[in-house]
Amino acid sequence: MSEMTANWNYPNNIRVGAGRINKLATACKQLGMQSPLLITDPGLIALPMVLQSVTQCYQMDLRCGVFSNIQSNPTGQNVNDGITAYNEGGHDGVIAFGGGSALDAAKTVALMVGQNRALWDFEDIGDNWKRVIESSIAPIVAVPTTAGTGSEVGRAAVITDTENQVKRIIFHPKMLPSQVILDPELTVGLPASITAATGMDALSHNLEAYCSPSYHPMADGIAMEGMRLVKDYLPRAVANGNDLEARTQMLVASLMGATAFQKGLGGMHAIAHSLGALYDAHHGLLNAILMPYIIRANQELITVQIERLGHFLQFDDPTFNGFMDWILTMRRELEIPHTLSGINIDESQAARIGKMSVVDAAAAGNPIAFSAERYAEIFTDAVNGSL
Repeated sequence: MSEMTANWNYPNNIRVGAGRINKLATACKQLGMQSPLLITDPGLIALPMVLQSVTQCYQMDLRCGVFSNIQSNPTGQNVNDGITAYNEGGHDGVIAFGGGSALDAAKTVALMVGQNRALWDFEDIGDNWKRVIESSIAPIVAVPTTAGTGSEVGRAAVITDTENQVKRIIFHPKMLPSQVILDPELTVGLPASITAATGMDALSHNLEAYCSPSYHPMADGIAMEGMRLVKDYLPRAVANGNDLEARTQMLVASLMGATAFQKGLGGMHAIAHSLGALYDAHHGLLNAILMPYIIRANQELITVQIERLGHFLQFDDPTFNGFMDWILTMRRELEIPHTLSGINIDESQAARIGKMSVVDAAAAGNPIAFSAERYAEIFTDAVNGSL
């Protein structure tokens, strides 16, 4: 039993339901904004949902700017460019609009606009977050358009340090958006492949949080229900992108995963972060591919939790192997590749990835404290499909 001493913080104001995007301007005004900067990714900038959101702001006397120069794995330079756009436009708040990349970049811009230190000074190490000038953090409204990262209820962001080829976690409690809008209509246009990858990302957050050895029963309960929602609704959302019930439930499952992982993440994310920094691959897809290999590697210490979960999810076979069969079957049905070689990642950098993974912040939550060599082995297994 882990020590029953902990500090808990749980989330924010959330509007859920089809059509709730019509409350965006209201949410901005509730935070005192007069000139928000809507930060989104290049893939969304031309879509009606962005134009409609900006128009809604103007109709309610909000002078809304737009910034979209963000990569799929956002970089420190993307953040700096966003800060420049914020300052030059005279903005007083941020609308984080899009997938996990846009949300992470937007939250980091909101953090950095009033700081006098460099971005990496606020990396999630020790008490670095206490260096932040709290009063200068811009208010944030978050509008996720994918159901995966749950960044809308997170107090951190993952930003790529391109100079050192590493992903760094930037953290401050006030990075948590004050207002969230979960509108399933914004996700209906997501291709099936992205719906599948982001949905598996939501599963990975709930699963790793649930298996983390930290003491946080609230997180465990949320994670279990989050995984039930993925089990019941991800196949539906992939099969029919217009299924608003499935889209809503997957947005909620995503949010629940990120709420739960205050408890911790694990080796899946430690390796995925490392691969994302080196290969710029989709984070959710990496977690989806790595999932069974990490579960198997942790089997010794998580069998009891997984069997409890199997009963809760009402599997015919609630054993550890039954759970593994569910993961493998669902991945196959969602057309997730079984191996990293299936997305053109080979084992040439295995040693480097092992060394990066063991020092990644997510590794601290893994049930077993794997060595760099063990991480390299698990990565190699995932390249070759060795289960």
